[in-house]
Amino acid sequence: MRHYRWGVPALVAAAGYGAVVAVAAAVAAARGDIGFLWRLTLFAEVNEDVTAVWPNALVLLAAGGLWGWALWQGLRGPVAGRPPVTDRGVLRLRVAFYATAGSWMACAVAPAWPWWAVVIDSLIMSALVVLFHPVLRRTVGFTGLALAAGLLSNTSTAAVEVFDVLDWREARRVADMPDLSALAGLIWTALVFLTQWRDGRWRRATVGYGIASLVAPLVLLLMAVPLEIAGISGGVHVSAITAADALSVIWLARSAHELTDPSASLAPVAPSGPPPAQASG
Repeated sequence: MRHYRWGVPALVAAAGYGAVVAVAAAVAAARGDIGFLWRLTLFAEVNEDVTAVWPNALVLLAAGGLWGWALWQGLRGPVAGRPPVTDRGVLRLRVAFYATAGSWMACAVAPAWPWWAVVIDSLIMSALVVLFHPVLRRTVGFTGLALAAGLLSNTSTAAVEVFDVLDWREARRVADMPDLSALAGLIWTALVFLTQWRDGRWRRATVGYGIASLVAPLVLLLMAVPLEIAGISGGVHVSAITAADALSVIWLARSAHELTDPSASLAPVAPSGPPPAQASG
């Protein structure tokens, strides 16, 4: 059984949140008011047309359970024990992963951000792109593509916000390219998943959380009709998709934890060319 550096505080926080969610569900069932449970699990004001029926409450309970699991995964820290000797680049990358996880969590709790907060978030993500670059170069390659895609995805968002504040309309129009930015972000993320899969420091489950964070919203959208037939309001289903952000938080936090896992080790670098021929005789 693994022991984690901050396992006890993380367990207390996750269990406390889960208990409050359970109480909110009971209140919703008793009073017919789902507002508190909605705010507690989706971090937004409730849709007025949503009723406090059990199918809707179960969806919100599932969202709360996912966020409770994210609290545990994020706050528990790395595995207890002496961490391996690492250089400053690895330590900076770990900080960048933690900062990005915190930024994703803040975005979920407070979806509406001022322009300067969006810029800070973009800078944090850009730092992660740059600091992950040496790991990606060592393991996968495609370094130019990965760096360009990652920076394009994040700096374009910040540029749009800054140009909007400065009222530079033409510059904003050029920088506003959501489709290209989304594609670039997907390319960078896929290369990161591939790197983590091949690198010996990250567990398969961590990569699985990352992949699930991309797939889960699509699956939930495809399940809209069956869920409505089951009695779940469309407003609940659509809003609950945002809870998939918890999977991104888990992936980022675990990525940071496992960089200094005492049991982890780097995978050998794959040779760039064919193996040398053996001497005969």
